[in-house]
Amino acid sequence: MYDLVKGGSCCLDLYYVMCYELSLMDVKLRTYTFLDALQPQLATFMGKTVRGFLPIPGQASLFVEIAPGIAINQVTDRALKATKVQPALQIVERAYGLLEVHHDDQGEVLSAGEQILQFIDKKDVDRLAPRVVTSQIIHGISAYQTQIINRTSSGMMVLPQESLLFIETEPAGYVVLAANEAEKAAPISLIQVTPYGAFGRLYLSGSEAAVDAAAKAAIAALESVSGQSVK
Repeated sequence: MYDLVKGGSCCLDLYYVMCYELSLMDVKLRTYTFLDALQPQLATFMGKTVRGFLPIPGQASLFVEIAPGIAINQVTDRALKATKVQPALQIVERAYGLLEVHHDDQGEVLSAGEQILQFIDKKDVDRLAPRVVTSQIIHGISAYQTQIINRTSSGMMVLPQESLLFIETEPAGYVVLAANEAEKAAPISLIQVTPYGAFGRLYLSGSEAAVDAAAKAAIAALESVSGQSVK
């Protein structure tokens, strides 16, 4: 440090730049998932729960989750200054940070993703591959249990005697991919989507056949994502 100070402000500037670059090298890419078209229920659920710019059905969307969480501020800054995307949510936790951006033009969203990857010096193959931690289906759910679930959910209501699918993913951000693909595959009701924290959580309901089809589509979508193994 003595040599840096002796060298004047120029050397100090170089020192701070080096520290900044090293900090970005330490960023871990946990989730990187592109949604070609937000499905009506998922887009509407986001519109009800997020605090940013609300997406509408059919728009392209990108979810990026990194560690440590505080670095998501810089990631958001880069994406918004370099492209025309709009952010629906930015979650900053100590361990993980999550960003969603969307736009009518898929090219803008993909460009935002490229800018983010370049900024943190990563490629999409450096992301973690999703792991299905839990996949459970309850058939003919009881009326009392539906009341418990509906009191804390932010989406549609699960009705008595419906089937209920519950999925947990690691990393958390990939649960939106499961939700979007499930909605594409079957006429289900989206009950709850939580794409941040240690694990992502998805609740959806419908007829037995619809829920079985939705579960199959959701798991297949998650298993199709390549990446590094979750340790």
